[in-house]
Amino acid sequence: MEIRVNKEKCTGCKICIEVCPSGAIELDKNGRAQINEKCTLCRLCVKECPENAIEIFEEKKKTPSADISQYKGIWFFAEQKNGKLSHVSYELLGISLKLAETLKEEVCGVIFGSNCTEMAQELFNRAAEKVYVVEDESLDEFRQDIYVCLMTELIKKYRPNIVLASATMIGRSFIPQVAARIKTGLTADCTDLAIDPETKLLQQIRPTYGGNLMAKIICENHRPQMATIRPKAVEEAKLIGNRTGLIIKEDFTSFNATCRVDLISKQQVEQTIDLQEAEIIVSGGRGLADPKNFDMIRKLAQLIGGAVGASRAAVDSGWIQYPHQVGQTGKTVKPKIYIACGISGAIQHLAGMSTSDYIIAINKDPDAPIFKVANLGIIGDIFEVIPKLIQKLESKK
Repeated sequence: MEIRVNKEKCTGCKICIEVCPSGAIELDKNGRAQINEKCTLCRLCVKECPENAIEIFEEKKKTPSADISQYKGIWFFAEQKNGKLSHVSYELLGISLKLAETLKEEVCGVIFGSNCTEMAQELFNRAAEKVYVVEDESLDEFRQDIYVCLMTELIKKYRPNIVLASATMIGRSFIPQVAARIKTGLTADCTDLAIDPETKLLQQIRPTYGGNLMAKIICENHRPQMATIRPKAVEEAKLIGNRTGLIIKEDFTSFNATCRVDLISKQQVEQTIDLQEAEIIVSGGRGLADPKNFDMIRKLAQLIGGAVGASRAAVDSGWIQYPHQVGQTGKTVKPKIYIACGISGAIQHLAGMSTSDYIIAINKDPDAPIFKVANLGIIGDIFEVIPKLIQKLESKK
């Protein structure tokens, strides 16, 4: 696809320059718009041009690199730690089952480790139909080269239509390398997935332009269609009782997998509460006015056993580090209780926390958007409300 400017229609009104999010349009020496190499084909200029002077020219459809009709099934990589499945595995199973409702293809897990049969049964109990297993004690710890080799060879052998992984440290590390070896596309950090009802292609949905737009990305001519999904962005598959499924075991020694890194030893380090695993989160925003006021947020979080979150505005201001950021450009969370302190509720922030079980908002602006999603809203000055709340909690203790 190519976007061109019809110089005869263009009046040099500059509206296209104002709406272009990537700075890809400028005026030529005759005062007419011209598009440079920064263009990302977002089409905003086409929609906004009052003279219809910006036109789209479609390229000839590319020939698929392989017979894509031979690729069937929805796969997800089930992460494990110490022989137990991570919560993200159930999230991937949940979105896979949702996609299967439209595609009518089987949902399959992939597990590497030493306790695979028991973990596979956990997936069957949540409606997975098939689990591919590579079992060996050396796979209990993540080693990128080996995981890449195993997943690549499994995909080549069984040809799944869709392959999903979580956007965790593990998924982000090895899945892009798998996609490169398979010579297919990969969309990273998706917040949702869907199936186009007409084309049956996987729509991979993720924020772009700093969270200001949501992009729908497809992989039309290559297989499998691959994506990583942010933790907590989708619902976990529900436990439905004892079920049976098919376990396909592959011999680890047959893969001839080698690793350039040897694991010499492990050391357990003390960690703070993971924002995406926390059941209670207390977040601060621009309303805190000063970085030192995050001490008040930390104190409240400590008293109720919660983690500290933040809005993008607070992080961009340098008041707190990026790992605390909640929202489309930060972490997507779903705690039991989310307390928003001095956060107005921009759409980018709401996208990262609006599915929390119970939301408490404290803001002095009664018209703040955060109150539209809050279960409990407190209209008041956070510098009055939070200290009183801390005082009350301390007296109870």
